Amino acid sequence: MKQVILASGSPRRREILTQIGVPFTVCTADVDENISIGSPETWPMILAERKALAVSVLHPSELVLGFDTLVICDGKALGKPKDEACAVQMLKNLNGRSHFVVSGVAIALNGNVLRSNFERTEVIFRNVSEQTIKEYVNSKEPMDKAGAYGIQGLGARLVKSINGCYYNVVGLPVAKTLEILESLEA
Repeated sequence: MKQVILASGSPRRREILTQIGVPFTVCTADVDENISIGSPETWPMILAERKALAVSVLHPSELVLGFDTLVICDGKALGKPKDEACAVQMLKNLNGRSHFVVSGVAIALNGNVLRSNFERTEVIFRNVSEQTIKEYVNSKEPMDKAGAYGIQGLGARLVKSINGCYYNVVGLPVAKTLEILESLEA
């Protein structure tokens, strides 16, 4: 598989790419994440494209992978919490309920998006006590994660079940990413 540039500073995305054998280097992208077009379900793909393009302009001859992940509940996007109170409120809203994690993936070359797609996974939370939520937030784990939880860490205690790709909930939809990369080799 051809080497790519990962336009993300996420350690979780680095771990997954390493796990699935995709060689990569990292170059983070600083892009405007404000979106006012489309529905929240389209935003991660749009942001993944922006991130891939921003790095592709700097490295035009390299394939650049961009990602973005949002949690969507009741049609509203939940990004990363701005503080602990916000994290507690997000988790209380998700408690005992179903929501969706949507991750966008895009690959760019020479300042052009070659392919992009998204993955959508349903996550059902257990009904936990407010004390459990506060203890989880006090662990600081939720502070850099969309929806204020990480299924791959202590946040797994909040999850009852998922329908779809586990890795998508972590932030990198493996099957979609491999499909895009393999389509470029064909």
